[in-house]
Amino acid sequence: MSYVVDASVVVAACYAPDGFARFGRTRLVAPPLMWSEARSVIRLATTHKRITETDGESAFESLERCRVEKLDPAELGATAWATAKEYGWRRTYDAEFVALARLTGFTLVSLDERLIRAIRKPDRAIHAADA
Repeated sequence: MSYVVDASVVVAACYAPDGFARFGRTRLVAPPLMWSEARSVIRLATTHKRITETDGESAFESLERCRVEKLDPAELGATAWATAKEYGWRRTYDAEFVALARLTGFTLVSLDERLIRAIRKPDRAIHAADA
């Protein structure tokens, strides 16, 4: 089994003591955008004092060495653009994750309830708790 994971899943794993252990040997992939999004979320949590500077550094280090595979197929940009248009999204950020799931045939895993609810067939997205 293989999953496309978004930044919400990866950041949660970076904060967790057991990291990505809950996914076992499942192959985890993400578009290059995920690392920028995750770094931004961690930095924001640190500057807003939701986590300590030490915890922020630890989460950042976990992110930089995480076992998520970066995939950047040539068709990713065009597929994300078409996906955003199809769903009526103004931005392509979420569309990149859906596009990668489409291109690989993998299930998108997220903690973002809004994104999961927005996805419709034939796309497939599940909550990380169900992965």
